[in-house]
Amino acid sequence: MTRTIEGELDGTNLHVGVAVATWNRSVTDRLLEGAVTRLEALGAEVTVIRVPGALELPIAALGLADAGCDAVVAIGTIVRGDTDHYEIVVRESTAGIARVSLDTGIPVTNAILAVNEFAHAVERAADGPSNKGFEAAEAAVRTAAALRGLDAG
Repeated sequence: MTRTIEGELDGTNLHVGVAVATWNRSVTDRLLEGAVTRLEALGAEVTVIRVPGALELPIAALGLADAGCDAVVAIGTIVRGDTDHYEIVVRESTAGIARVSLDTGIPVTNAILAVNEFAHAVERAADGPSNKGFEAAEAAVRTAAALRGLDAG
């Protein structure tokens, strides 16, 4: 017998944290707006924590998980420059949020944009369902709901 669990797109009774970097705020604020708008439309309770940059997102995500959030959305924008800093920040921030998710059992979805040009980040933060904050919010709700489904059967 096969049991398949797929999370519904219903945030009722879910508390979702959003960790957002203030670096490149003109983009991260638009990603945040997309995430919060979608989470509220899905019925989730939302807590937002702001931190300076992408490297601080893992500790913020851990704080939200420890505070009782059912899922976390991590939002940041990293634009390639002329140094290796880009690769370091992308690698460490994404590895960090993955570690938080695995260590806590709380889904942490990734809306950390890693782009070659600032214009690419602006495109991914446009209003609507292609907004990466919006997409990560939906992924957080679906994943948290799927995990709850494990307890139901």
